Amino acid sequence: MAHTGHPAIDEAPQVVAEWVNLLCEDLEWDEKRRGYLLLHETLHAIRDFLTVDEAADLAAQLPLIIRGIYYTGWNPSATPIKPRSKTAFLDRVSRHFDKIPLEDPERAVAAVFDLLRRKVSFSELQQVSHAMRGPLQDLWT
Repeated sequence: MAHTGHPAIDEAPQVVAEWVNLLCEDLEWDEKRRGYLLLHETLHAIRDFLTVDEAADLAAQLPLIIRGIYYTGWNPSATPIKPRSKTAFLDRVSRHFDKIPLEDPERAVAAVFDLLRRKVSFSELQQVSHAMRGPLQDLWT
């Protein structure tokens, strides 16, 4: 791969691989494509459950390509979506696992939240978790 001299660009593919690998390790999954899908869908659900300002604040904390994944297909005028319950969040993530359903959607989403906790500033994640509805906040702990 050609090097641009810009670390955020040159290291971007490795960052995505690292995030997916950590997620798969945490969940004891062998299939990286499944780990990527979980990361993708959970990031989109988080983004769409937040206000536009809070979604943008979180995005600013994400590495370049992860930020691109997060923003792909976003319609800010449709956020935050309703209903914003824990069930709606888990259903939204789970519905994309039609071939092999998630065995434990709550555990899977909590693993992504834990990954974010390791990669994003504590203060930003506090703001994000407080922006979520009560029962959904439990997955952040």
